[in-house]
Amino acid sequence: MIDGWNSMSAAALGREIEAGRVDPVALTEAFLDAMDQHQYRDLIFARNTAERARSEAEAARQRAKDGVRRGPLDGVPISWKDLYDTAGTSTEAGSALLKGRVPDQDAVVLQNATRAGLVCLGKTHMTELAFSGLGLNPVTATPPNVNDPALAPGGSSSGAATSVAFGLAAAGIGSDTGGSVRIPAAWNNLVGLKTTSGLLSLEGVVPLCAKFDTVGPLCRTVEDAAHLLANMGGPKAPDLAGASLAGLRFAVLETVALDNCRPEPLAAFEGAVAKLAAKGAHISHLKFSGIQRAMDMAGCLYVTEAWAQWGEAIEADPEKMYGPVRQRFEAGKGFAGYEYVRAWKELKQIRAEYEALTAGYDAVLIPSSSILPPDRERLLSDNDYFISENLLALNNTRVGNLMNVCALTLPTDTAGAGIMAMGLPFSEQRLLRIGAAMEAAL
Repeated sequence: MIDGWNSMSAAALGREIEAGRVDPVALTEAFLDAMDQHQYRDLIFARNTAERARSEAEAARQRAKDGVRRGPLDGVPISWKDLYDTAGTSTEAGSALLKGRVPDQDAVVLQNATRAGLVCLGKTHMTELAFSGLGLNPVTATPPNVNDPALAPGGSSSGAATSVAFGLAAAGIGSDTGGSVRIPAAWNNLVGLKTTSGLLSLEGVVPLCAKFDTVGPLCRTVEDAAHLLANMGGPKAPDLAGASLAGLRFAVLETVALDNCRPEPLAAFEGAVAKLAAKGAHISHLKFSGIQRAMDMAGCLYVTEAWAQWGEAIEADPEKMYGPVRQRFEAGKGFAGYEYVRAWKELKQIRAEYEALTAGYDAVLIPSSSILPPDRERLLSDNDYFISENLLALNNTRVGNLMNVCALTLPTDTAGAGIMAMGLPFSEQRLLRIGAAMEAAL
């Protein structure tokens, strides 16, 4: 690819377009060519949108020529997870149940990104209906992990992550219900942002659990995440210049987040925390028993809503689904209505307690995942292993969803292991500035 464009951040490419050194059309063609020639193209992209991408790139070229670019990422090509409605292009959410589903208009966040000048390269593979943290999908395709193709890529935004990690898109847009942005980002050495529920529109996004579903970017830098968030309809990207860790107060959340963490990701996390402390951050340790109470209710909260959303379609054609994923949905039949209502009532109380406990800290820190990427062939052949590894993969990320906070994962020195910083609800701008300081230290 010309001049290493495939390894540059989205923001860096935007600056090259602004300076007149990169033509958006040439850039888009370079990414489309890289996609077509890549050995893993069909495992990462469900389908491309080449005609649309070329049209959008031509418009971006003209705006750049006229000096009226719409923003810092105008003309930059990115990928979209295959649960974002794309007008005239199949949107199937990784499921044979939705095969041939063609929406007539874009999802609202895609509309917003298009208005900001971003170029839509295509739709990426994902776990069926977004209901697994491993990224395994034998029904459509399982993308390879960038560190080792034999390992699971992380899910459910598996293709979104690998499209960036393999240099086939400048950034990818995924979704996060229980960790589906942060797990594949961490396992493929990327930055991933889980937004607060309700911050970005879910209109035109194929749902899993609407009360937990969120939209978020997977990218190379915190700066990219900030601009992508703004381009999709979020708050203005904060000024990241001069971001510093000096004097910041971080709390390491113990109990659930660390208890089940395996030695390698735990060591990577501890090494990263030491680097933050060396740059002036104050590190405390925090325990909160409410997290365990929330985790104990997570099964009821998630699977009840997921089954309510998809149960009828699954029961009409159960053989179209990969068994272990289907079984996760079917677990939703086992809970009574009063259990679900009671669980939500208690969760809201736990969220209030957590927010009061952590309000005095700049961020709460935990390992992004309690495990490194597992072997994909063993996951396919051993159902018990699939179940146990999936629960461990989601163990830490679900804390952020259950507490309804924003969360940012950053790479560490260990491939496939990330460090996650969690902020208070709707504090994305502050969290991104903190993340930029952490990124510099790491």
